[in-house]
Amino acid sequence: MIRYLADWVLPVVEPPVQNGWVDVEEGRVVAVGSRASDGFPAGPYVDLGSTAILPALVNAHTHLELSGLRNTVPPAGSMPEWVSRLLVRRAEFDEPDLGAIREALEEGKSSGTGLFGDISNTLATVPVLEAASTAACVFHEVLSFSDTDAIGVVEQALGHVSAAGPTTHVRLGLAAHAPYSVGPEVFDQLDIAIRGAFETPRCVHLAESPEELEFLLSGRGPWRTLLERLGHWNPNWKPPGCGPVEYLDRMGWLGPNVIVVHGVQLTDAELTRLAATGTTLVTCPRSNVWTGVGEPPIGRFIRSGVRLAVGTDSLASAPDLNLFAELALMRRCGPDVPARHLIACATTAGAAALGFADRFGRIEPGAPAALIGVSVPAGVSDVEEYLVGGIEPGQVRWLDQHAPRMPVD
Repeated sequence: MIRYLADWVLPVVEPPVQNGWVDVEEGRVVAVGSRASDGFPAGPYVDLGSTAILPALVNAHTHLELSGLRNTVPPAGSMPEWVSRLLVRRAEFDEPDLGAIREALEEGKSSGTGLFGDISNTLATVPVLEAASTAACVFHEVLSFSDTDAIGVVEQALGHVSAAGPTTHVRLGLAAHAPYSVGPEVFDQLDIAIRGAFETPRCVHLAESPEELEFLLSGRGPWRTLLERLGHWNPNWKPPGCGPVEYLDRMGWLGPNVIVVHGVQLTDAELTRLAATGTTLVTCPRSNVWTGVGEPPIGRFIRSGVRLAVGTDSLASAPDLNLFAELALMRRCGPDVPARHLIACATTAGAAALGFADRFGRIEPGAPAALIGVSVPAGVSDVEEYLVGGIEPGQVRWLDQHAPRMPVD
């Protein structure tokens, strides 16, 4: 057993411990305490000094297979405009850039991320994550607005997922891209498949842009124009004439096993509905700014009571995979939100949403020791506020290398 001493320990599920310690043995946390009551240990210890010990961060939403598009898709004034630019760039590549995926993964880990919620269209990220012994929930994303072969589309996705396994560190699931890119029959077939074959959550982008609201209400606007231009428009589709949350609710796509991503355009009533159903909302603030949909209303998110996690989205719409940078923008978007709530978004909430609450997100006896240390200036009195002010990767170190490499069962 080894004891890590630090100026601060943040269990997340409990208040920060000043002059604290964490005992670790065989890759698991044995105990957490304070030097004020226990003093220095008689056995082996490492004194980290001006450091805050945290659980590994959880990037609840990213697209690692887009890592090769870093700095190639410039910011846009609207989401449809940005997607059009993205499609042009993606068309230039036959396959995902595995080297870029590996680099992005290491970049995320170097800034303290130990668990990833990854959206993939090819599942090319699965062997990369496996080779790096990195825990993840990888969602095979389905895009199909036509309902003519919904069963075949979902069966094909199931075949890809089956071919990607078995895995040791990665759990596999299914995702629907968004209400403007997936037809209602495909949503239904995905629901049937997930209920029948998966214990992992499901995921869908939701209420990201004003154009999505227009599309669902009237069936018109830039998203329809894009579908028609790509040859994917379904002339038999009828707009539901409602908001995105009600649309998902009608199809049975709300609940504790559902992750909705972005939500910039959600009303208070819609947030209340998400909270009531136990649905998780993942916010990606820097990506929202990049793609022209605006800053997320972090204060409203928190006040609604919805479980709020955080992700970086992809390197096509964010400069890096540093979750601490997302927390810094969340702080600016929600200046009145307690820092503790923001830190929970990047730890406990993300772990619970992805189905890893027993392995990530908190420091407590029996939990895997997926621990990071963040250097903090001596004399910091409010460590939680300091941590949401912007932390660079050079300030982060992994304390115990066993936990990020533990199998996911």
